[in-house]
Amino acid sequence: MGYTFRQGIKNILRNKVFSLATVATISACVFLFGLFYAVVVNFQNIVRTAQSGVAVTVFFDEGIDDMRIQEIGQEIGKRAEVSRIVFVSAQEAWDSFKDDYLGEYVDTFGDDNPLSDCANYEIYLNDVSMQDSLVGYLQTVPGIREVHKSANVANALSNVNSLVAYVSLGIIGILLAVSIFLISNTVAIGITVRREEIAIMKLIGATDYVVRAPFVYEGIILGIIGAGIPLALLYYLYDNLINYVLAKYSVLSSILVFVSADEIFYTLAPVSVIMGVGIGFLGSLFTVRRHLRV
Repeated sequence: MGYTFRQGIKNILRNKVFSLATVATISACVFLFGLFYAVVVNFQNIVRTAQSGVAVTVFFDEGIDDMRIQEIGQEIGKRAEVSRIVFVSAQEAWDSFKDDYLGEYVDTFGDDNPLSDCANYEIYLNDVSMQDSLVGYLQTVPGIREVHKSANVANALSNVNSLVAYVSLGIIGILLAVSIFLISNTVAIGITVRREEIAIMKLIGATDYVVRAPFVYEGIILGIIGAGIPLALLYYLYDNLINYVLAKYSVLSSILVFVSADEIFYTLAPVSVIMGVGIGFLGSLFTVRRHLRV
């Protein structure tokens, strides 16, 4: 193993052009994957932020006592769909309504509260796609007279989530297939150039492992190098791009909620290294087996 590993390193140094081409190929693929991953994660984070503002509102029967309202809140809070519950009293509902809509006409109501029967729970969900199941349950709870839901918003956000998931899987699959194809071609060229050397190795009794292993080790080493370069570049670009966008479009800061670089690269770094090593390993192994009749 030590001998074949050293031979793999010598192959890299001996064939600098092919080594650079392989590193460039893997780097380009990992860079595109990392860029796409960062975009998808941030987009999903923005969608989740939008989802966190979508609530189902329940209103109670007239004359219901406070004890029953608390019991309803406890029952709802146990549901798997529910993230959090906010109780809005009748006075709070009226204060919010008159501030938002009445303006200077608020004095015409005097001390009256036309929303005296509008105490409610605002129920926020873990996932808006669960809204229908929660609403179906709420409509069966004694003491609840009316349930308001944001059907259009919930459906739109659910559709966006599904679309992003399908597109992500498709593009990642394409990137992996293209990466393995490109490195296979690169290794195949290297094998063609060294075919005479390989034939001599076989003639003097080299085993299949001794012939194949240096190419596989070469692919793995180049995969690690090819993954490290774009990761460093992406980390630098990501931080600077986020800072630029937040400074340039500060008015959208409440909507554009970006994931931190550390959180992104906590997952992206190991996945990219595994991807680079995997591309190098699989590309080399399959190509060696296909081109070497040993």
